[in-house]
Amino acid sequence: MGRTFLTVCQISVSARRSQIGQTGGSRTQPSEGTMEFGLTHTFDAPAEKCWAMFSDPKSHVAKFTEMGHIGVEIVEKKKTKKQLHIVITREVAIDGIPGFAKKFIKPQNTLVSTDTWNDYGDGTYGGEFALDTKGVPVNITGTTNLVPDGDQSIYTVNLNVTVNVPLIGGKLAEFSKKIALENLAKEFAIGDSWLASH
Repeated sequence: MGRTFLTVCQISVSARRSQIGQTGGSRTQPSEGTMEFGLTHTFDAPAEKCWAMFSDPKSHVAKFTEMGHIGVEIVEKKKTKKQLHIVITREVAIDGIPGFAKKFIKPQNTLVSTDTWNDYGDGTYGGEFALDTKGVPVNITGTTNLVPDGDQSIYTVNLNVTVNVPLIGGKLAEFSKKIALENLAKEFAIGDSWLASH
């Protein structure tokens, strides 16, 4: 069984000045929430085996299917010995949406993920990703890094969540972070199972 650690959590809410158009001039209106955070997970498998998983499109489809996503479909794929670029679309259900977020997030949403994985040629692997939830004003991007640690592998995921919504951007970013952490925990567990069975 792997081990997971929350490595970084940094929260900021930027404020922009907007003219209100009434007596009293302008006021500061928080309009965007931004969060950066990361998770580190230890896989009980060598890096080469983890790379075989991450560079296999079938593992990504199996992962999202096991997470309960609906209609998982690869819409773009480019694979070489040193790189995998893959775009996957699916329908994702979200539970426990708070009242302030219901205007922006539906119980079921179309999610498109774009992932690029690279073999750096020095025994380490990594890449970048972007998550686009259709119709939701939340932008999630990030990086991945996989390094060997003896017979195990250290896998680090860093995420940046940006929400461009007046007044509640910070709250919406916080909720998005919660969902992202829950999903990453599931992905790590599924990865552990995949590595144990392949």
